[in-house]
Amino acid sequence: MEHHLRTPVSRADAEKLAVGDTAYLSGTLLTARDKAHVRMAEYFSAGKPLPFRLEGAAIFHGAPLVRKRDGGWEVVAIGPTTSARMNRLEPAVIRHGARLIVGKGGMDHEVLEAFHDCGGAYLAMTGGAAVLGARRVKAVLGVAWEDLGLAEAVWTLDVADLGPLTVAMDAHRGDLYGEVRAHVAENIKAMRPNRSRSRR
Repeated sequence: MEHHLRTPVSRADAEKLAVGDTAYLSGTLLTARDKAHVRMAEYFSAGKPLPFRLEGAAIFHGAPLVRKRDGGWEVVAIGPTTSARMNRLEPAVIRHGARLIVGKGGMDHEVLEAFHDCGGAYLAMTGGAAVLGARRVKAVLGVAWEDLGLAEAVWTLDVADLGPLTVAMDAHRGDLYGEVRAHVAENIKAMRPNRSRSRR
């Protein structure tokens, strides 16, 4: 099934997503890598308000390559980074309102449980398509925490039909990566008897 989502994304819309579906995302997209997640955790612990809105948000695991143009910022390329680095800190971000995570490589069981509890999903973006991703960015709306560096800052982007994105983890505990791991394990088991016979 194909979905066209616009932020802020409601829980009801997120719960319509199922593993294997295709999604396109429009509206506001927040970028956040390792240091931004650490900073968010610090804000949560201190009860401080974030300088951006998480409710119904889509978080992109990656950083745009940007350049100054006409007094503002222009996105030259934007592609996903490996999401697993944020495993430990992501559940809190989801529980504070983030609805969708966009990245590559999937995340762990704790994140999957947060999606189930809060109504969210993980959308996988193909790596190596950063220039194509930039074509879906209509404007840079703002940047927070520039002190972390341009790659680690939180960029607020206006995107139109970012995708195609594959629903790889859903609110119903569907996990495409888990399914692949299970199939690999089964294939390895099936190969072992043949390998042992061949040694005789």
